[in-house]
Amino acid sequence: MEATTTSNNYRKLEKTLRYNVWNAIDDFKMIEDGDKVMVCLSGGKDSYTMLEILMHFEKYADIDFKIVAVNLDQKQPGFPEDVLPKYLSEKNVDFEIIERDTYSIVKDKTPEGKSTCSLCSRLRRGTLYEKAEELGCNKIALGHHREDIIETFFLNLFFSGKMEAMPAKYRTDDEKFVVIRPLAYCKEEDIAKYSRAQQHPIIPCNLCGSQPNLQRQVIKGMLNTWEEKYPNRKAIIYNALRNVSHSHLLDPKLYDFVNLQSLVLSDQELQGENIEKFF
Repeated sequence: MEATTTSNNYRKLEKTLRYNVWNAIDDFKMIEDGDKVMVCLSGGKDSYTMLEILMHFEKYADIDFKIVAVNLDQKQPGFPEDVLPKYLSEKNVDFEIIERDTYSIVKDKTPEGKSTCSLCSRLRRGTLYEKAEELGCNKIALGHHREDIIETFFLNLFFSGKMEAMPAKYRTDDEKFVVIRPLAYCKEEDIAKYSRAQQHPIIPCNLCGSQPNLQRQVIKGMLNTWEEKYPNRKAIIYNALRNVSHSHLLDPKLYDFVNLQSLVLSDQELQGENIEKFF
């Protein structure tokens, strides 16, 4: 049964999402006293959900932090410019809309039939970093969820020859900002149900939505097939990403196969260290 905002199913769903976000924040020390967090809002289900949950914690959590919602209007044809300002004004949240025609650059620079995602992402990232510095934000929140992390792991495994997913928290190369993913523990299915119940004004991405053969879509289909045939596969795969045995892989940068000892600090060795630098 589809959840509505007045149903018991919705209240359980909202509680689950808040619980998972709070656990991610706590496990990775994503948000601390004095932080100003730029919440990147795309107009999709994930970023709407992230914003509303962070707004709840800004109001009720025992952490003193501030948020500001930021959307990048990339000047895609038909982009409804009034939707997000109206929504954000009704939510009574501080927000900024950046207008930057990255759409034309991406379309001009990307060869026909090639994916636009890489260039689009780089342009978006640079623009958002500039705005974060202007607004005095030290944290940047992105709306990637559990399935995004799993899919990225398999993309890197199958197409890049490396075992790497999306970090829940990392510092930018220039060391100016810490990027966080508060939805890291949240299921995409739960986010979709929540967003439908909230009747979020979804804005589709016309830039990449017409690319049906993206490798990520292939991976998503593969994972969904596994999930249907072997229920709970995604949860098991996700747990594996949090349960790594360095000695049973083949990377000498992580494990000293000469002296048979790990080259990565243990939990005990991390005590008293500045843990943030390891994320």
